[in-house]
Amino acid sequence: MDNPPSHDDHPARRAPVASGVEIAPGVVVPDSALEFAAVRSSGPGGQNVNKVSTKAELRLSIDALPIPEWSRRRLLDLAGRRVSGEGVLMIASDEHRSQARNKSECLARLRELLVRAMTRPKRRVKTKPTKSSQRKRVDDKKARGRLKEGRRGGGEE
Repeated sequence: MDNPPSHDDHPARRAPVASGVEIAPGVVVPDSALEFAAVRSSGPGGQNVNKVSTKAELRLSIDALPIPEWSRRRLLDLAGRRVSGEGVLMIASDEHRSQARNKSECLARLRELLVRAMTRPKRRVKTKPTKSSQRKRVDDKKARGRLKEGRRGGGEE
């Protein structure tokens, strides 16, 4: 008689668990690679803005990301000035009054940046204009020229 599988036999429980944060689909970064800093914000918050450090800054070494080399190069292009000379990506958020929400916002921006970097852009296929479109363009130019020519009046002197 077959026994029903117990909870301990579940495949998800047996799989090794990678300690880290899943930033993008299939990209898990160790917790130690993500560096959060809280600084005073210039954003909304009234009197609170002068007392509480609600702005979140996320620093992440691009070398710590387990992504292919082509994707790493694309990420550097997309990130632009947010990457320092040492290859550290910095993302900051001070949109919210809560430090936790600003941290979440930083992670969301990182996630969006990584997803864009990991999708290959479609190659442009060169096409030639059709014969009829070329003919139509030339005919339109000639018609426009005839219209302008008709406006020219031979000035009588």
